[in-house]
Amino acid sequence: MSNLVAIVGRPNVGKSTLFNRFTQTRHAIVSDEAGTTRDRQYGKCEWCSKEFSVVDTGGWVVNSDDIFEEEIRKQVQLATDEADVILFLVDGHNGITDLDEAVAKILRRTKKTVILVCNKVDNNEIYLAAEFYGLGLGDPHCVSAATGSGTGDLLDLIVASLPKNCDEVPEDSIPRFAVVGRPNAGKSSLINSFIGEDRHIVTDIAGTTRDSIYTRYDKFGFDFYLVDTAGIRKKSKVSEDLEFYSVMRSIRAIENSDVCILMIDATRGIESQDMNIFQLIQKNSKSLVVVVNKWDLVEEKSTVVMKTFEDAIRDRMAPFSDFPIIFASALTKQRIFKVLETAKNVYENRRCRVSTGKLNEEMLPLIEAYPPPSVKGKYIKIKYCSQIPDTHVPTFVFYANLPQYVKEPYRRFLENKIRERWNFCGCPINVFVRQK
Repeated sequence: MSNLVAIVGRPNVGKSTLFNRFTQTRHAIVSDEAGTTRDRQYGKCEWCSKEFSVVDTGGWVVNSDDIFEEEIRKQVQLATDEADVILFLVDGHNGITDLDEAVAKILRRTKKTVILVCNKVDNNEIYLAAEFYGLGLGDPHCVSAATGSGTGDLLDLIVASLPKNCDEVPEDSIPRFAVVGRPNAGKSSLINSFIGEDRHIVTDIAGTTRDSIYTRYDKFGFDFYLVDTAGIRKKSKVSEDLEFYSVMRSIRAIENSDVCILMIDATRGIESQDMNIFQLIQKNSKSLVVVVNKWDLVEEKSTVVMKTFEDAIRDRMAPFSDFPIIFASALTKQRIFKVLETAKNVYENRRCRVSTGKLNEEMLPLIEAYPPPSVKGKYIKIKYCSQIPDTHVPTFVFYANLPQYVKEPYRRFLENKIRERWNFCGCPINVFVRQK
C-alpha cells in the first residue's frame, strides 16, 4: 500500500518546483504568478527502494485578502487528513509571513508527521533558516528545489518518517474493485446497491481515512473486494475544494485495486475532475470500467443520445478508448448487475495470455504488409514477437533490428491490432520494441 506525502504552503514558495524534483518530471507548471497550479498534480517518487505518492497542493488560494486564511485553513486541513507525511514549505528569503503563521497554527495540532522545509536556501545561506524555529514545528530543513541542493537529505528524512504499513491487505487471488469518481457522482449509492444495505460506508473518523476500506462481496456467483475511500462524509463536512478532495481520496482507492469503476454523473457530463481521476487510473496502469450514473434522470434516452455520450467520453480519454461504458442508475438499480459482470470480465481480460506461436502467426503478416516507416533511409525489420508471462499489465515485446527508430504512433498501431484480435477490453497494454 503506497504512502502519501503532501506538499503544503502559501503561493510561490516553490511547491511545484519541489514536486517536479521529487517525481523527476516537469508535470507541474512553475511560474511566479499565484494560482498557476489549477489542476492538482499527483506523482510517484522512489528513493532508497521505497516508493511513495506525492501531491502538489499548489493553486489553493484565490486572489482576495479576506479569504486567504479561510482557503488555506480548509486545504491544509484536508492535506493533514489524508497524507501520511506533510511537507510544510516556506521561503527562506521572505521570512515568516502571516500566511505561514496561519498554516503553522493548523499543523501544530495534527498528529501526522510534519517536516518544515525552508526552500530557496543554498549552502552558504543556512543562517536564513534560524527565523523559522519560531513556527514551533521543529528544525527547518534547508533545500533549494531549483538546484536540488539538500533534497537528498530531505528524501532520507521523508522515507524514515513514513509509517510502516502493517495493515491487512486482502489475499491476492480475489480481485479488488475500486469505485471512484468525483463527489456526488453516486459512488456510495452504487456500493449500497451492490451490498443491498446501508452499511460498510466509509466514515470520516479521525485516523481511519488513511486506509482503504475493503468490503467482501460474495453473492450471485461473484467473489471480490470493494475498495472504497470514496469520500463519503457528512454534507456539512464537504466544504473543501471538490476537485482536490476527490483526487486526494481516489489516490489510495486506485492504488489498492485491480479494476477501477469510474462513476460519471449523466446530468453533468464528463468534467475536468473526471479526467484527473482517469489520468490517475492510467498512471497506475489499472483496468477501467466507466459507469454513467443517474441515467434515470436523463429525459431523452434514445440510442442516438447514448452513442453521442459514449463518443464524447472516448474522445476525451483518447488515445485509450478500448474500455466498456455502462449507462446505469444506482438509485433504481438499473443495470448495476451488468456493472459487476463487466468489471469481472475486464479483470479476466487482464489475465489473458496469447501463445507465442499464435501471436507471430497473426502479427508478422500484418507487420510485413504495414512495416514501420523507414528513418534516414534505414529499413526497420520486426522478425519476432512474444508476450512476457506473469506481468502486472499484459506486455508484448517486438524484436527489431533498429528499435530506436520505432516511434509511438507505430507502437499504438501494434497495440490496436493486438486489441482487434484478442479481448483486452478495459485493460492497459504495454508494447515494447527491443533489439533482436
